[in-house]
Amino acid sequence: MPRGRFAPSPSGPLHIGNLRTALVAWLLARHTGGEFLIRIEDLDPATSRPGVARSQLEDLRRLGLDWDEPPLFQSTRRHAHHAAVEQLVARDLAYPCWCSRREIREAPRAPHTPEGAYPGTCRDLDEEARARRAASADRPPALRLRADRLVADRRVTFVDEMAGPVSVLVDDVVLRRGDGLPSYHVAVVLDDDHQGVDQVVRGDDLLTTTPRHLVLAAAWGLTPPRHHHVPLVLAPDGTRLAKRHGAVTLADRLALGDHPRRVVGRLAESLGLAEPGEHLGPDDLLDRFDPSRLPRTPWRLRPRDIEEPW
Repeated sequence: MPRGRFAPSPSGPLHIGNLRTALVAWLLARHTGGEFLIRIEDLDPATSRPGVARSQLEDLRRLGLDWDEPPLFQSTRRHAHHAAVEQLVARDLAYPCWCSRREIREAPRAPHTPEGAYPGTCRDLDEEARARRAASADRPPALRLRADRLVADRRVTFVDEMAGPVSVLVDDVVLRRGDGLPSYHVAVVLDDDHQGVDQVVRGDDLLTTTPRHLVLAAAWGLTPPRHHHVPLVLAPDGTRLAKRHGAVTLADRLALGDHPRRVVGRLAESLGLAEPGEHLGPDDLLDRFDPSRLPRTPWRLRPRDIEEPW
């Protein structure tokens, strides 16, 4: 049976873009006769705020989205994440890295390498150089994957269900952060496999990150899910939507006088699944849903979309 999921981070309220992605993920799972799961990605205690997960789940319920198992909190899987990383260490597929974000940003890199990709500074240090680096560092090292031992030319190509063929040069992704926490990349790959997720719907800001996840899945011998990267919702100024832009959360919309079914209707309208002004629940959209016809461009809000009732 197909299994989809929605995996928010409990760092703040869900905004319209998050809710739209959740709706698409739910529709895809139900449309294919599958199950829908929720995973709370609370791996990082520094960004996980108390009570936020509960309010996020309540927002999803208000919109009429349901799920088939109790939500999985990612932090409860930390032991499994660490064990999987140690497997890669034992296979000599990892190395320590002391580079700061600034050093990575300013380091020269090969042509066509994605912005922010790790250039391999610490990868080939010999024992003496590694010891000097450790002695002079003011923080513990992160642990990175040796992607060159898994992908010969570092290029990974896959077919996204919405974006089509994607080809990206992969870098040496972080496996364990300097503070000892497993990385997001490690956790998402392992937890999708643990939950039996075979269809992932998420924002297309993660499209070029997916090849890293495919490399990790291959390293552990896992079957990766199929990916559907949904174009983002943008603010009127063209930037990524955020709380600072105005009435962009469900609580904001309700305070303006909108009803949850009107919010679903407006989200559905932006996806080409509803006519203007319709009040709908997710169940009303199942007969209309066709993933091949979803828009491939961002939804850019107008000022009145965040200032006035829908």
